[in-house]
Amino acid sequence: MSDPAAGRFFALQAVRLSGAIMVLLGVMIGTGRAPSFLGSVPQEVGFVLAVLGMAEFFYVPRLLARKWRTPDGQ
Repeated sequence: MSDPAAGRFFALQAVRLSGAIMVLLGVMIGTGRAPSFLGSVPQEVGFVLAVLGMAEFFYVPRLLARKWRTPDGQ
């Protein structure tokens, strides 16, 4: 990937995907339907994970895009 924009695009999509996975796991844990490899995780942890996943899905890509924005003079 020689184009930095392509790398940034894939980074943004990876952040969104990981946020969506966090929300999914958080909801599953919160409702008591967690996969067996997670063991017995408290429901409160699931709700916190879901909220953090939503923040990662909606806000982190915006923050990264703002950080990577080209200055106005260029």
